[in-house]
Amino acid sequence: MKNFFGEFKKFITRGNVLDMAVGVIVGGAFTAIVNGLSNFVLKPIINWLLALIMGKGSLENIVTFLGDPAYVLDANGNPTQVIDMANSFYIDWGSLINAIINFFLIAFVLFTIVKVINKVKEDNQKMKDELKKKTLDKNERKELKAAGISLKDKEAIKAYFEEKKAQEQAKAEEEARLLEEQAKAERLANPTVEDLLKDIKKLLESK
Repeated sequence: MKNFFGEFKKFITRGNVLDMAVGVIVGGAFTAIVNGLSNFVLKPIINWLLALIMGKGSLENIVTFLGDPAYVLDANGNPTQVIDMANSFYIDWGSLINAIINFFLIAFVLFTIVKVINKVKEDNQKMKDELKKKTLDKNERKELKAAGISLKDKEAIKAYFEEKKAQEQAKAEEEARLLEEQAKAERLANPTVEDLLKDIKKLLESK
């Protein structure tokens, strides 16, 4: 029993479970925000536009009846002018439009949230990389001490490593040049068939 509760404690305190719990709570609040934005901001605007364009009062009135609609009966059993939506068959275009609006709202807000989170992560990673670059390791400290540079002199440290980088780059370029010259000399000493053909072609062209 003790092991059971111990494993249960590990399970509920795992990062994934806590993240999921936070996600559920935030998701509930997020749904309320989206519904409020849809019902109290976008819907009135759309209803106003529909009233101007189609003469409909709201999204709820945009329906297509499949066959003749049923009408509400009065006390005498005679049909009135009020349509009985519960007993009529129709395509509810208003609900479809509302669902599409909610979908795009949720997708846009989620995209924005993910974009912001990724940006924050990227900035944090850049900050860590910059701090890592600025932090001197043990060998670099010894190297600076041997060169007589104070660890507090940031400008001198920067100039020292920039000069070192330039020297390393120049050394690499010189080594690449020497290797290229060596390869060229070896190729001249041991010409391939292709090289011989090129030389013969040049001799013939010179004549």
